[in-house]
This record gives sequence, C-alpha cells and structure tokens, in this order.
Amino acid sequence: MLVDIKIRDLIDRALLEDIGTGDITTESIVPEGYTTIGLIQSKQTGVVAGLSVAEAVFRRLNHDISFQPRAKDGDRVKAGQLLARVEGDARAVLTGERVALNFLQRMSGIATKTAYLSSLIAGEKARLIDTRKTTPGLRILEKYAVRVGGGANHRFGLYDAVLIKDNHIQVAGSITRAVELAREVAFFSMKIEVEVESLAGVEEALKAGADIIMLDNMDVETMRQAVEIVDGRALLEASGGINEETIIAVARTGVDYISAGSITHSFKSMDISLDIGEMKPIPGYLSNVK
Repeated sequence: MLVDIKIRDLIDRALLEDIGTGDITTESIVPEGYTTIGLIQSKQTGVVAGLSVAEAVFRRLNHDISFQPRAKDGDRVKAGQLLARVEGDARAVLTGERVALNFLQRMSGIATKTAYLSSLIAGEKARLIDTRKTTPGLRILEKYAVRVGGGANHRFGLYDAVLIKDNHIQVAGSITRAVELAREVAFFSMKIEVEVESLAGVEEALKAGADIIMLDNMDVETMRQAVEIVDGRALLEASGGINEETIIAVARTGVDYISAGSITHSFKSMDISLDIGEMKPIPGYLSNVK
C-alpha cells in the first residue's frame, strides 16, 4: 500500500493525539542516543494488513528507522509469527509503538474477517463488498484492508456513485422519479443503484433503468424470485443481516454482490505485539553532545 498524503495526515493526527506535548514516560526512562530493535509479532492466526502504514508511523518520528517486513499484506499468518523488524532510535520506536500497532491491528482485523466471510462463498459467483459503515476518518485504510482480505469496495463516499435509498424515494415520490432526477445530474458513465424492499420495487427499479438493484433485508426466497425477475438485466446486491450464518444461503440465490457493514464496524482487532531487544548507544553520539 502506497502511503499518500491523505494517509500521512491520518498518521500525523494520530501521533499528535497520542504524544501531545511529549512522551513523558519514554523521555524520562529511555536515554537519548540509543538504538534498539523491535520485533512485531502476531499473537493469533489471521490475515495481515497495514504493514506499510505501521512503517510510516515509525519513520514519521525518525526517518532513519529501518523497517524490515517479514510478511506482506494479504498473508495469512500464525500465532507467534514475526511480521516485521524495526530498528533505530529507541525513543522513536517506543513512542510510535501504540499508534503503529493500532493501525496494524485494526486493519488486520478487518482483513481477517473479510477473508473469512469471502471464503464461505468462494464457490459462488457473488462477491463480498463493504459499505460506508466505517470508522470516521479511517475509511481509506479500512477499505484498503477489505481489499487485502479478498473483498471489494462499494462506493467510497457520497460523491462517487448514486445510491437511491428509501428516504430518497420518499422525497422523490417514487423509484421512477428518483432515478429520473439522478440521471439528470449523474455523469454519463456513473451507474445508478436503487435500494428496494419488495419484488414490486425490483420491477419498478428495473423498468426505470437502474443499473444495480439492492435487495434490502429480503428473505432468501424473495431474493431468488428477484434474481429470476431481473434475469441479468441489472446487477443485484443483497444487503442487511449478512453474517456467517446467512451468507452462504444468500450467495446461492444468484445475486452478484453481498454487502456487509460488519466487516468494517463489528470486526475484532487482531492481536499483535511489539517487543524490544537490547539497547545500544549510537556510535559517537554521546561524545558529540555538549
């Protein structure tokens, strides 16, 4: 993952939140002019994501820190497996530890949950996708973690796709009118998706020319009927109540996509630790300090 200016800004804000006016504990205990080695290890089985973000955290504190990954994003790792070796200024390693691990643990947790749910439907045509139910400010990282875990991204925000939901339909008066209004302002290449709650809604959305129809909280049998009605004339997305107990049956209805907000709002962070080793003085550093 390339760390662009948006991600660097996230890192800077996270570091400012954590460090504030200074790391009192580290600065009082760890002397200046020493290096150390930190070993980042997984404490459970899962899919790792966010190693480049963790590296960027440490290097933001000290550009000379060496970050040597021992795995890559998307790898399935085991408990006790070494993920990365961090070497450099001891104060920077300890000060950056929590922020780096916070990003790495959250992103790996999302990738792990996404990979698990995706594996359940591996033999079906349906693909697991995410939603906008993300942690405010961290969407770019969380959606990346979904991709690492084998899922796909739905729209990133309100600006890059049209999704007509029940409240929009209520304001417009009908699905047909809502689609008409959206067509007037959407780019010619932009797909229009409509959320429906019944087969009558499916038929109206199809007639109105919707490119994607979201089947919201429908039971499996109704989804099957929707697939038959659409017959390939639009893409179908199943949404609502998707979990490990329901996803297989939903996928077997023949829908194209299954969206699950839980992969970014109800995941469990992966357990990852950082342990430091021996501290060594930087050659010549202390003799140059006056």
